[in-house]
Amino acid sequence: MDIRKPNELEIEKIVALSPQALFEGTLGLTKPTLEKAKELIESILKKGSYYLIATENNELMGWILLGGSIDQFSIKTIGFIYEVFVLDEYRGKSISKQLIKIGIEQLKQEGYSEVRLSVFEGNQAIKIYEGLGFENRTITMSRPL
Repeated sequence: MDIRKPNELEIEKIVALSPQALFEGTLGLTKPTLEKAKELIESILKKGSYYLIATENNELMGWILLGGSIDQFSIKTIGFIYEVFVLDEYRGKSISKQLIKIGIEQLKQEGYSEVRLSVFEGNQAIKIYEGLGFENRTITMSRPL
């Protein structure tokens, strides 16, 4: 498996799959259009964030979207994992774990002293994140009106 930055064609494929990634990441609570997904991605990429992809034999297996963010309370700059996604046919092979490990190392090399991510309650990926040392920092609660 190779983990690297994607070329333009690979970014196009990621963008095309982004509605599915957002749908699954929100546990089905959001079903964004391709246009909405593009809008969200472009705003993150314009701030200097970037993708790393996992490939094998030039086949896209998954990706991670990394960058910087600002802690809203301390105004501290932190590393942030915006998205992790592995295509169905490649799941269960520790690809997301490898993407996260390399993403963390990349953020560390860029000088960040902390990395954060957000995940929906009930997402099975929480087990992977906890296994890699992530801990609950904040909890967002909601209530229907």
